[in-house]
Amino acid sequence: MASNLDLEEQEQLASLKHFWSKYGNLISWVAIVVFGSIGAWNGWTWWQSRQGAQASVLHGELERAAQAGEVDRVQRALKDLREQFGSTTYAQQGGLLAAQTLAQAGKSDEAQAALQWVLDKGDDAGYQAVARLRLASLMADAKKYDEALALLAGKLPTEFSGLAADRRGDILLLQGKKPEAMAAYRQALTGLDDRADYRRLVEVKLAALGGDAPPSAAVAAAR
Repeated sequence: MASNLDLEEQEQLASLKHFWSKYGNLISWVAIVVFGSIGAWNGWTWWQSRQGAQASVLHGELERAAQAGEVDRVQRALKDLREQFGSTTYAQQGGLLAAQTLAQAGKSDEAQAALQWVLDKGDDAGYQAVARLRLASLMADAKKYDEALALLAGKLPTEFSGLAADRRGDILLLQGKKPEAMAAYRQALTGLDDRADYRRLVEVKLAALGGDAPPSAAVAAAR
């Protein structure tokens, strides 16, 4: 990045010298604007790097607290991470990790709040998708079936479609909706990679309900 900025600066200087005699004072004002922009960009890059480094340290603290099962420490680290570095990827990663720790500690409401933050404030579609799936599971555990299904109906990256359908099947089965659950599991299988180990589990779920798995993508292509 620095070399690109240096190159741009040299090109701008050459242009200024070439036209200096013709444009005089106008060039002076252009130079001020140009170099001010370069300085601002360098300052922004430095600030971003500094934010990332500090967020990394705080995320490391959260990880250690999670490994030790220290819930209060996890919550403090997550709070600081979100308040001080909420725009970083570390904050989204921390939200997912903290939610997992909180859920394992029986603090479902706090776990749901952590996942909801990632969903609402995050800017990474992958992390948001993970948060959506995990939040739906916690809602289902709390028997909030309709809310969980509505959450899964939200927009997700294609890579997560199979997992979302599988989760939907689990919830529909809990509601006693066997035909709908079977349809969801079949949809999940069409969205999961043929080589994924998790696919075997979905096939078992479908078979337990008396359903046949659809042909894999490889088999379908060979027909």
